[in-house]
Amino acid sequence: MEELVIRDADVVDGSGADSYRADVVVDGGRIVSIVKEAAAAGCQRPKARRELDAEGLVLSPGFVDMHAHSDLALLRDPDHGAKAAQGVTLEVIGQDGLSYAPVDDRTLGEVRRAIAGWNGSGDDIDFDWRTVGEYLDRLDRGIAVNAAYLVPQGTVRALAVGWEDREATPRELDRMRQLVAEGMEQGAVGMSSGLTYTPGMYARDAELTELCRVVASYGGYYCPHHRSYGAGALEAYREMVALTREAGCSLHLAHATMNFGVNKGRAPELLALLDEALADGADISLDTYPYTPGCTTLAAMLPSWASEGGPERVVERLADDGTAERIRHDLEVTGSDGCHGVPIEWDTIEISGVGDPALADYVGRTVQESADRRGEAPWVTARGLLLADRLAPTILQHVGHEENVRAIMRHRVHTGGSDGILQGAKPHPRAYGTFPHYLGHYVRELGVLSLQECVAHLTSRPAARLRLPDRGLVREGYVADLVLFDPATVAAGSNFAEPRVLPTGIPYVLVDGRFVIEDGRRTDALAGRAVRRTPA
Repeated sequence: MEELVIRDADVVDGSGADSYRADVVVDGGRIVSIVKEAAAAGCQRPKARRELDAEGLVLSPGFVDMHAHSDLALLRDPDHGAKAAQGVTLEVIGQDGLSYAPVDDRTLGEVRRAIAGWNGSGDDIDFDWRTVGEYLDRLDRGIAVNAAYLVPQGTVRALAVGWEDREATPRELDRMRQLVAEGMEQGAVGMSSGLTYTPGMYARDAELTELCRVVASYGGYYCPHHRSYGAGALEAYREMVALTREAGCSLHLAHATMNFGVNKGRAPELLALLDEALADGADISLDTYPYTPGCTTLAAMLPSWASEGGPERVVERLADDGTAERIRHDLEVTGSDGCHGVPIEWDTIEISGVGDPALADYVGRTVQESADRRGEAPWVTARGLLLADRLAPTILQHVGHEENVRAIMRHRVHTGGSDGILQGAKPHPRAYGTFPHYLGHYVRELGVLSLQECVAHLTSRPAARLRLPDRGLVREGYVADLVLFDPATVAAGSNFAEPRVLPTGIPYVLVDGRFVIEDGRRTDALAGRAVRRTPA
């Protein structure tokens, strides 16, 4: 007898088609049968060792977070309730060009320091891996939800070239090609870049094109955090489209927003650019989070020249008065490339987390507010905080536009990504609320998307981008990564005042046929594993 039958569910199957009522049978981690309208037809209903009454609940495929920063959180916190409670059954990590494989002893320490604001220092982690394959093997020991990995181009460059702003030599480029190829062979699904983060931002287009050719040869995709989301946003999008088309590589645009005052109301221009490329045969997708503020590290705002050489050199430059004044001028007057070419507005920069608990008074206040309280210029406050916390502070950047968010999420190649940073005392609420916020706010309350459309955005579309042949749909034979939610009550519990509150209206989540959320509570199941690239 089969393990589980989910009885009388309203199935929204991920395809975008109309829902239907059915009994869904799960056994051995897969969907083994779907009996539509069983009660109405009066037919023999399927039996199983356990029956779950799903009356009033929607059954959908598990949600895929196409942009997650859980690289260490999956290892540190087996519960991982922030994502499991949202119905996320698969995360894509290794984002923005910086993660923890492939590395050697030198670059591991550098990367840990550079992205401590995203993932913590890692002092509580046993870094017993160096290659992509070894990291994926580590995930296979048991994690809360599944995870796919992108080879991080910035980490690759740090390993082959270092943190200097210069072109790679032919030998260094060959080494980077080799590292990317090895990562793809070991199971990565593509490559990411952080082109406003060092050292990835130092790569010229020709270098990125060559690495994308390697990714394309394995059937993977390129996922860039491109060179500007501000003053040069449209040019940066065009650059990525042209680059990947030359390389013959699929493109997935990370957190594809149009931010800052210069881009208010300009989402239709971005979508027109993408539509033209799609009509000409380009393979493009994108992800967004359903909020207006962004989230990154305070150090990411600095100009690229100030970040050359790695984290220790940044601290040295900040400590030098003359160099610090040059940094201030770039930030406040010129508009640094770290701040997307837009002069920084300190009243939009809210400190969301610090590494040193003694600095907690800064959290929840903008840099401008803390400066006013201290009676000093905001740059003095920001510089002092960066030095005191050794570059660890994370920020919320309040620079988005709601009309852009809505327009982009409607696009036919859109998928959902939280960009969720789980570190800090006051993280962005998207880390705990992205997927129920789509379903509750943008579907039920605003009607921006229909329920069927939204579920397709969060399930089958990302599964197709990841080339997963047996995930993303409620189909017989597919992996039983499933979510049961109440469409009348599903909602994000998190908000900017209380960002760590779990969502409501998602009582059941299954990963590989095992309940990770049951009756609204996290079980002890560690059913997730690394999801490796499917050969092209």
